[in-house]
Parts: sequence; structure tokens; C-alpha cells
Amino acid sequence: MSEISEKVHHPGEIVPQSGIYECDCGQGHEYSTGVKGHRFPHLHEACSGSGWKLKAASHPGL
Repeated sequence: MSEISEKVHHPGEIVPQSGIYECDCGQGHEYSTGVKGHRFPHLHEACSGSGWKLKAASHPGL
């Protein structure tokens, strides 16, 4: 995996790469489609995670 997929991005930070992100709680229950340049959303109130990790990067030009 790439270095970016291991980094945890916190709610409110700028999305560095478009793709599908999942919360870092380890339960794989919350996903977000991140668009480069937009901000990461808040996690669901019941989620024990602290941020988002890249699960699947979108292809450049899409």
C-alpha cells in the first residue's frame, strides 16, 4: 500500500487525493468519497475512530 493510505486524515482537513476513505476505527462501517481539495467530513457520533484512511484512490483524470 502507498504511504497515503496509511495516513489518518482528520475531519476538517483538506482531502489530498480523491478516492474512497474509511474511518480508522477498524470496523469498516463508515465510508466517505473524498474529492481532492474538499474537506473531510466529521465521523458519525457513535464511531470510535479519529479520522479517515484512504481505501481506494480514484484514477487521475476521472
